[in-house]
Amino acid sequence: MDIRTLCLGILALGDATGYEIKKMVAEGSFSFFSEASYGSIYPALTKLTTEGLIECRQESQSNRPDKKIYSLTEAGRAALEDSLAKDPRPDKNRSEFLASLLFAEAVAPERINSLVQDRITSHKRQIDALKLMRAEEDSPVGQFVLDYGIQVQQAAYDFLIANKGRIVTKL
Repeated sequence: MDIRTLCLGILALGDATGYEIKKMVAEGSFSFFSEASYGSIYPALTKLTTEGLIECRQESQSNRPDKKIYSLTEAGRAALEDSLAKDPRPDKNRSEFLASLLFAEAVAPERINSLVQDRITSHKRQIDALKLMRAEEDSPVGQFVLDYGIQVQQAAYDFLIANKGRIVTKL
C-alpha cells in the first residue's frame, strides 16, 4: 500500500499526529503489513494537506513546539474509497532472513544456528504482540486482520520449530 493511502486510512480511523501515525506503522498493528519512515510520512501529510484531502490544526504544548494534528476531510474519504476500490497488488514475500541463511551456508555455516533461533524468538514475540493487540481490538475487521497476522506468524514459527533440525547443527 502506498504511503498516501496508508495515511488516509489511518486518519479514517481518527485524528492523529505524524508521530502517532509513525508509531502505528512502526509498533502497532500496521507494522505487520506496511513500512513507512518519518521521511515518507511527513511529506505525504504535507501533500495531502495541500490537496485538501486532510486538514491540519495546531495544538499548543507547554515547553514544546506546537503539535500538528491531522484529520481526514470528505475529499480525503472519497480519495481513500477510490484507492481501496482498486485490487491490492499481490503480497511480496521477500525475506532477508532466508537470504541470510543461503549466504551463511556459503561463508559461515555456524551462523545458521543463531539465525534460525533468533527468527524463532522473533516470531514468538510477534505472535505475543499481535495477541495483545487482538485482546484490545473491538472492530470485527481489526480482529480479522490481527487473527490473520497471528496465523501467518504462527505458521512460520511452527515451520521453523518442526524443520530446524534439517539445517541446524548440534553444538
